[in-house]
Amino acid sequence: MKKLIHASGAAALLLLSTGAIAQTKAEPEFTFTGNAGLFSDYRFRGYTQTGYGPAFQGGFDFAHKSGFYLGNWNSNIEQALYNGASLEMDFYGGYKGSVGDFGYDVGYLYYFYPNSGALGSVKIKNGELYVGASYGPVSAKWYYATTKFFSIGEGVPGVDTKGSWYLDLTGTLDLGSGWTATAHYGYQKINDGKKAGLLEDSVSDYKLGIAKDVGGWALGAAVVGTSEKNLFTTAESGLTEGAGKTSVVLSVSKSF
Repeated sequence: MKKLIHASGAAALLLLSTGAIAQTKAEPEFTFTGNAGLFSDYRFRGYTQTGYGPAFQGGFDFAHKSGFYLGNWNSNIEQALYNGASLEMDFYGGYKGSVGDFGYDVGYLYYFYPNSGALGSVKIKNGELYVGASYGPVSAKWYYATTKFFSIGEGVPGVDTKGSWYLDLTGTLDLGSGWTATAHYGYQKINDGKKAGLLEDSVSDYKLGIAKDVGGWALGAAVVGTSEKNLFTTAESGLTEGAGKTSVVLSVSKSF
């Protein structure tokens, strides 16, 4: 009986020590994650980038445990909207961390459009600094254009859209059983927007969405719209109803 007690005690100690080792397992130096999805429309700050057509999107993120990260994200786009470019490639890097329940994120994002300029004289590009903060289910992120905002006003005397900014306010709610609800409001300020030929110098956008996790896949539906649907309408794009009309966007995506 005594030997059995000792054996049981040794086994318990072994289990405890094994658990302690598992709990203190070192965090990996680097992590690599990816994402991919199919969407019925690609909306950027409320405006379609695919002429209300479908989009396949995907990217990857490479992060160090210190908080530094690099990433890339890609999507097909409508050629007429980007002077011949049919692909958007975003490259970004930054640093994120947390203090208690408060999270923060700072970085730089560059939007690249291969072959842009083939259908026009302007090669579209954009670069933005961003600063973000989050607390629980609520987040805010501010973007500041370090270049002429998506090349709007390029070559127009007296027009400089550099310094345009965007504020993203988003809240998420876990509804349980794999369901998640999302609400978003965005405000875009475009310096010299009217001078560049736009209808407004500022515009807002909104999104109300719901998603369901099904075996690791996210099935989503969202209502997306803007305060000025005709802001980016051009004759070449064929968007006679404007690029920012209110509509429903369906999606299926996965992170890995």
